[in-house]
Amino acid sequence: MALTTFKEDIYEDPHLVLSNWNFLDSDPCEWFGITCNKERQHVIKINISSSSLKGFLAPEIGQITYLQELTLQKNKLLGIIPKELGMLKFLKVLDLGMNRLTGPIPPELGNLSSVVKINLQSNGLTGSLPAELGNLKYLEELRLDRNRLKGAVPAYSNSTFTANTRGMYATHSNLPGLCSSSQLKVADFSYNFLIGRIPKCLEHLPSASFQGNCLQANNTKQRPSSQCGADSSESHQAPSPKHQRAKDVAKRTKASKPAWLLALEIVTGIMLGSLFLVALLTAFQRCNSKSAIIIPWKKSGSGKDHVVVYIDSELLKDVTKFSRQDLEVACEDFSNIIGSSPDSLVYKGTMKGGPEIAVISLCIKEERWTGYLELYYQREVAELARLNHENIGKLLGYCRESTPFTRMLVFEYASNGTLYEHLHYGEGSQLYWTRRMRIILGIARGLKYLHTELDPPFTILELNSSAVYLTEDFSPKLVDFESWKSILSRSEKNSGSVGNNGAVCLLPNSVEKRHVDIHGNIHAFGILMLEIISGRPPFCKDKGSLIDWARDYLELPEVMSYLLDPELKHFRYEDLKAICEVICLCIQPDSSKQPSMDEISLALESKIDTSVSVELKSSSLAWAELALSS
Repeated sequence: MALTTFKEDIYEDPHLVLSNWNFLDSDPCEWFGITCNKERQHVIKINISSSSLKGFLAPEIGQITYLQELTLQKNKLLGIIPKELGMLKFLKVLDLGMNRLTGPIPPELGNLSSVVKINLQSNGLTGSLPAELGNLKYLEELRLDRNRLKGAVPAYSNSTFTANTRGMYATHSNLPGLCSSSQLKVADFSYNFLIGRIPKCLEHLPSASFQGNCLQANNTKQRPSSQCGADSSESHQAPSPKHQRAKDVAKRTKASKPAWLLALEIVTGIMLGSLFLVALLTAFQRCNSKSAIIIPWKKSGSGKDHVVVYIDSELLKDVTKFSRQDLEVACEDFSNIIGSSPDSLVYKGTMKGGPEIAVISLCIKEERWTGYLELYYQREVAELARLNHENIGKLLGYCRESTPFTRMLVFEYASNGTLYEHLHYGEGSQLYWTRRMRIILGIARGLKYLHTELDPPFTILELNSSAVYLTEDFSPKLVDFESWKSILSRSEKNSGSVGNNGAVCLLPNSVEKRHVDIHGNIHAFGILMLEIISGRPPFCKDKGSLIDWARDYLELPEVMSYLLDPELKHFRYEDLKAICEVICLCIQPDSSKQPSMDEISLALESKIDTSVSVELKSSSLAWAELALSS
């Protein structure tokens, strides 16, 4: 009954992940995302992630008594977190991160006596942190970052209680507050609107765990005062009389300084400033005679060694720079997540009076950001900015800010989603034969441009159907959303080359360049064409590699049609034969025998017919679209 209600409250299921949830089946243990115990008596896990489910969380979930894991991250769930979830006494993992949940965190979650991990990051949660979370004695991981939580971080209900060591907190577990959670190892409260001070019991956490708030923290970057209320820059309590007297004394002392002392301070300041400028200019000239920005970066926590990154100031002069605030507004407070990877998040947004955008944001802590990464990031922006072709996703600009730490790329958005979604989760009738042929030709033209018309050439790091975005009229656009991996890998290779002998001068031409893998792109294009005509993924757990399956049909004309997607009602045999010939050339093991993209594009353009008359023969949908447009 609880699972039935859960499905009923989900009103959008674009990938049909709940399609086998048959209410007439009394045994739900075979339903997608459901795990039962060995005896098949109880549901113990619900794990449905990254499925674009849109709807509300049914309070009835709290009646699945023996549930141990509830993982629904990276969906589009709306509404509040039901307080009934607090009834799940055996729950160990609660992961509702990266959804669109709003409202407060229910204090009833403090009743989850077995929970080890709670992840509510990247939602729109409001209100204060419930002190009852301190009752969770087994809680090891708590992620609440990127919400709209306010108020102080609750340490103890008894604010006069203090302790000098973390070990003492365990003895006061009867007092609600996060300092009662003696097992807490990982916690992230960043990018909320929390105020007050960081509790001493949480000072062992990385400073980035509290950045982007309104806290009183000297070593952690906080929001500007304009984003915080008047009560957040100071403690909410009025200053004590003793503190006020001290401030008054300081003011009187400052006002009573003699003139000669003030003059001496001014002269000393000017001398020190002059010495600093001389040292800066000397370092500047040693690096290079070009105009540049010199940015110091600490390489290690010791502070003894550092890297001076020399960046050409002309590098990004023609690329639009967006402010984080503008992108935050465009992307609905960064709640509209349309994709993710371990290294990045992708948001969809609409610029005010402008186009729809896709914003890719690098997921990296500020303390891990090195001089090499900054240099590679700026070079990658410059590389992507030079791409200009109708079948390549256009880079509109970038965002680089320090408070809060931000590194983003802004692309134009193709409104029809990815080719992968249409092939494997969409309606097959939309991708009729001529439309698939046009997509193949468009990808070929884009790759030809990248490989042969650019100097130096450019390649897509991971070319697959998820890297192909479709416009409203199903025109393909290649987008290299995985370019972050290239930045990170190149930086890691170079990080070990910095010695401990003081400052090192880094020049743009002295570090590893972007890897160009033309043969790899051509091989991937062969697999992609096979995926487009067959409707099968490149690898399937049950059936193995797509190439291994297709080899028996690719070179034999009499069985070539076995490759086709069952959704296709019509096709041109001449097109299929041309596609199969090119696929065989692309995927052969000897890369020296691979044709160039010039040759591949020419072969496809000369043999594939995408004329209107052929299109109308291949699809009733094309007839309907023609009627609507006329």
